[in-house]
Amino acid sequence: MHNGHVNVVTPQTQLREFSDKIHAGAVFLALGFAFLSILFSARANAGDMHLLVNGKAIHINTPSGKNLNESNWGLGIQYDGDLVNKKWFPFTTVSGFVDSNKNPSYYAGGGALRRFQGEKLHFDVGLVGFIMTRKDFNNDKPFLGALPAFSVGGKSFSVNMTYVPKVEPKAVPLVFFQLKIRL
Repeated sequence: MHNGHVNVVTPQTQLREFSDKIHAGAVFLALGFAFLSILFSARANAGDMHLLVNGKAIHINTPSGKNLNESNWGLGIQYDGDLVNKKWFPFTTVSGFVDSNKNPSYYAGGGALRRFQGEKLHFDVGLVGFIMTRKDFNNDKPFLGALPAFSVGGKSFSVNMTYVPKVEPKAVPLVFFQLKIRL
């Protein structure tokens, strides 16, 4: 009961909620299978496979009184293709993590990064396009996005970073970090 009204849960309401969850899960699962099929194709064996450990978000200008989760733990995988013209490499990625509101969030996508190689470290900068699900955005239905992507590290491990701008009135901009470990 809320404000004198009784909340009645009908079978239609339960079916609609279940259908929305199945839809989001099915899209993510389909993308995961597509990603894995690319990885096991003959061409994909030339690049590098990485384990992603999601872990940290730093929210920028968080309104006072708003307590956002900055421990965004989760796991994923990233496949980096071979360098093209010794400068650019394509990548594909799929991952899940606990978002800023402590809800599960999933994405799959890919892009390209420009590599600046030093003696032992590299710096990559580029763009990632993705399909994602979030409970607090679009009712957990998949949506498309694109963000800047950065990476700093060496051959065995590096740190991936992305900047997420304020995209709707209630969103807070943030910087998101992942540890990328070569398998």
